[in-house]
Amino acid sequence: MATTASAAQAVPQTEVAVELHGITKRFPGVVANHDVEITVRRGTVHAIVGENGAGKSTLMKILYGVQRPDEGAIAVNGQQVDLHSPTDAIKAGIGMVFQHFMLADNLTVLENVVLGAEKLHGIGGGARKEIERISQAYGLGVRPGDLVADLGVGARQRVEILKVLYRGAKILILDEPTAVLVPQEVDELFDNLAELKAEGLTVLFISHKLDEVLKVADDITVIRRGTTVQTVDPKSVTARQLAELMVGSELPTPQTEESTVTDTVALEIRDVTLSAGAGPKVLDDIDLTIHAGEVVGIAGVEGNGQAELVEVVMGMRDADAGRIRFGDVDITDWHTREIREAGIGYIPEDRHRHALLLDAPLWENRILGHQTEEPNINGFLIDAKDAKADTQRIVDQYDVRTPSIHVTAGSLSGGNQQKLIIGREMSHAPKVLVAAHPTRGVDVGAQSAIWDHIREARREGLGVLLISADLDELIGLSDTIRVILRGRLSGEFDPDSVTAEQLGAAMTGADTKEEPA
Repeated sequence: MATTASAAQAVPQTEVAVELHGITKRFPGVVANHDVEITVRRGTVHAIVGENGAGKSTLMKILYGVQRPDEGAIAVNGQQVDLHSPTDAIKAGIGMVFQHFMLADNLTVLENVVLGAEKLHGIGGGARKEIERISQAYGLGVRPGDLVADLGVGARQRVEILKVLYRGAKILILDEPTAVLVPQEVDELFDNLAELKAEGLTVLFISHKLDEVLKVADDITVIRRGTTVQTVDPKSVTARQLAELMVGSELPTPQTEESTVTDTVALEIRDVTLSAGAGPKVLDDIDLTIHAGEVVGIAGVEGNGQAELVEVVMGMRDADAGRIRFGDVDITDWHTREIREAGIGYIPEDRHRHALLLDAPLWENRILGHQTEEPNINGFLIDAKDAKADTQRIVDQYDVRTPSIHVTAGSLSGGNQQKLIIGREMSHAPKVLVAAHPTRGVDVGAQSAIWDHIREARREGLGVLLISADLDELIGLSDTIRVILRGRLSGEFDPDSVTAEQLGAAMTGADTKEEPA
């Protein structure tokens, strides 16, 4: 394996797209980056891997001009640049797709794409044609007239990628770009990246999926605790070796060895239907039963109704028809607060929109959704002392890496935000957990810890409705897997025999044959 320094010396200057030299960034109580050294070859996919909180996102924000380094220098195409803002980065040919999207829900795709770039192709027909051209050229499937509020997470990501290409970026920073894709879509994305490379474009690829990194990357830089550890050739390293470089341990597995499914029904969904105006049904006659001690996984391409199913279960939407029972109680018409107080935990797919107040301190975020429950309440008043003490317990037990429980949730990395949410929901001993993408965007160490918490609660009788785009996670954790396609539960699969490829085919409608459970 080549070290970062030696790798940088081995690359001729004419072939270098980006150089990060001695980058250091400090925040109150923490050093996010320390003396980072990375050399990115032009026309390659360069992967950046590391634990949550290792400094990857901060480093990429520095390269995109969102934040300024305290020390160090950046060179693009051999010329040193001083990036004061994203505008400077865009002028330098750098575009970034953030893990958490920067889109206005109340605007159309076209309006979001042209916002701030009106001079390129106008705001009318010229812009529409360019968006359609880019969408078709890279297989993004984006329609200019769609309202962003109506799009699923996967479609929103594709809009962000299109925004970057629309502005003519030659260096693309992609933060967890495959997190919402099924295997077939991942292969299509990798084909697109190969086309971009052939045209001379450069991609910085941030991911926690080490097998994918090894497949797509030309070079891999490992960052640990804010500094570069090594830059390696993917042909000379395995996923387990990468994991050891990242976290000092082997890759975790979600595999659940023993069955804990009981005969007790924890959650029952019967004949649930939901329409979206005059269009097709978003949910069509959904029947689903989850027993105590059972994990029922839902596999589906984003936008096929899984998000709406979660919202109906959690009382965030009213179904047109059907009933939902929690144990022996009909909760169909209950409000979200009543549902949560009754013992249904909730991990939303978009933690920034539905799980956190980013400008509030961690201890206040620990209370969210549980304001009426111990230890957060003392009579009719919030008990700040006990809430703070319990927040510190969650930080310690779930390895939330933070200098203090008083820092804002927005100051944490995405993975540490997720660990705080998991800790908050599991702390109230729910009888049912609705978990939408519980390990999205977390590193292998945090992923393993979250799986352990779910397995332990499952052994104690927790019923879990698991929505995940990670098919290995679904196969490993679930007792039963159902496939949702165009609002219908179209298949049932046995996790012990089904493959990720078979699930992917069923999710996209390529294979209409149902697997026996």
